[in-house]
Amino acid sequence: MIAGRSVKVVMGVSLVLAAGSGAIVAVAIGQTPPAPQKTVTVNIPTGATGPQGPPGPAGPQGPPGASAFDCPAGFVPGELVLNHPGGQVTTYGCLK
Repeated sequence: MIAGRSVKVVMGVSLVLAAGSGAIVAVAIGQTPPAPQKTVTVNIPTGATGPQGPPGPAGPQGPPGASAFDCPAGFVPGELVLNHPGGQVTTYGCLK
């Protein structure tokens, strides 16, 4: 009788923990980034492709990022629009 009750308690605690972790993940995934404060558009004209340059050296590893979207000092959230012969690409990030 005691063993059966222990199993039920462990199962109940497991379900509560699983539901809690699912709620935390849903909140983390459901967060939307802040609205862009500015948009930068770059028009890339057509032209002849030049030769590829040599690869550059690897840079140092940066500090770990924060859990929320946060731009460094002097930057604001925004959209970068690239117009090129193959179409248009928009990316969201931090712009100066």
